[in-house]
Amino acid sequence: MALLLDNQFKELPPDKSVDTKLFLDAVSHLPAFFDCLGSKVFSVIKSDINGNITKIKAVYMRDPAKYVTLQDILEAERQDSATEWPKVGATLALMWLKRGLRFIQVLLQSLADGEKDENNPNLMKVNVTKAYEHALKRYHGWLVQKIFNAALVAAPYRSNFFKALSKGEEVKEEDCLANIRHFLVNYTPTVDAIYEMYTNLNAELDYTA
Repeated sequence: MALLLDNQFKELPPDKSVDTKLFLDAVSHLPAFFDCLGSKVFSVIKSDINGNITKIKAVYMRDPAKYVTLQDILEAERQDSATEWPKVGATLALMWLKRGLRFIQVLLQSLADGEKDENNPNLMKVNVTKAYEHALKRYHGWLVQKIFNAALVAAPYRSNFFKALSKGEEVKEEDCLANIRHFLVNYTPTVDAIYEMYTNLNAELDYTA
C-alpha cells in the first residue's frame, strides 16, 4: 500500500481550491498505479496520465506565482484563448487527467465498499469494469472500448493487486482496504473539486478519443 500512502493528497481548504504545486507533486506518483493492474492495455491510461501531467506542469512552471491554483490556470487560458478554449493547453490536459483520476477513485472505492463477484471473489473484473464504465468508457470510441473490454476480462487477482500496491510486501487484505479508505479521504474530494470546477467554468467537453 506504500504506493498510495507514501504520496497522500492534502486536505482541501474550505473554498475547495486545488493548489497546483501540491496537486502535481501528489499526482506525479499515480501513473505507477496502472502497473499494479497487470494488463498492458492499462499502460495506455498510464501514458496518457503521464503526458497530461507533463503538459500541466509545463504551464505551471512558466509562472508559478500566477498559477497558484488549478483554477488560476483554467481562467488564464480561457482569457488568452477565448475561441479555442477549453480545448487548449493545460485545460485540455487536466480534462483528460481528471478522468484517469476518477478511474482510480471509482476502482478503489469499489474495493473499499466490498464489491466483488461472489462466484470469483478474488477477481477484480467487477471493480475494474465499474471504474472504466464510470470514468472513461463514454469518451472512448468503439475500437478503444473493444480493446479495454478484452483487458477487463484479464483483470488481476485482488491478492496480486494488493501485493503490487504494497510494492511486493505481503499485507493482509483488511489492512490494505483500511489503507485504501485512508487514501481516499483527501483524494476523493480533490477529484470531485476538479470535476466541479469544470462544471462551474463550463469547461467540460464530451468528444471521444
